[in-house]
Amino acid sequence: MIIDLSNMTELAWDKMDGLLPAIVQDAVTGKVLMQGYMNTEALSATLESRKVTFFSRSKQRLWQKGETSGNTLDLVEAGCDCDHDSLLILANPNGPTCHTGAESCWFTSNASDFTFLGDLERILAARKTADPESSYTARLYAKGIKRIAQKVGEEGVETALAATVHDKEELKNEAADLLYHLTVLLQASDMSMSDAIAVLRERQQ
Repeated sequence: MIIDLSNMTELAWDKMDGLLPAIVQDAVTGKVLMQGYMNTEALSATLESRKVTFFSRSKQRLWQKGETSGNTLDLVEAGCDCDHDSLLILANPNGPTCHTGAESCWFTSNASDFTFLGDLERILAARKTADPESSYTARLYAKGIKRIAQKVGEEGVETALAATVHDKEELKNEAADLLYHLTVLLQASDMSMSDAIAVLRERQQ
């Protein structure tokens, strides 16, 4: 169930003395960022301000993530599990989430393959304004959409050729090049993988 101000009372607040565990997940990469607890006031504040806010059990007060560090979490969506007794918060982080300076409080865990793609997308996006001499990606951006699109076409053909000759090693490498250049092309067009995924979601319905 997607949570909004109108259906908060449907949550099982009485199971844990008015507190529900809230897992925060990166809305782009799917990476689990942190866990906190919310009471009704914290969830209301989160929904109204669009900044993720918890109830601090140690301070016994509402606590907006990043109120001191500035590393806030912008709410995308709030949902609950089938028993209505835990929350899943999708958010876009502004800086590292963990107090250690790590991106996630589970910084010792290996990210999934699809999470890595989300991380890569953010890295490539950050290089749009970088010095062209600093990296191949920055030089690609500097050359413009036409050159980036040309590279996508070249890598697409090479990927297809590798598949037709059943060269799995070459197919693997060419597919990686194609994914990379496609991500750069989307970023150069002020788009992201999420835009393409949204179309796939619509087609699935």
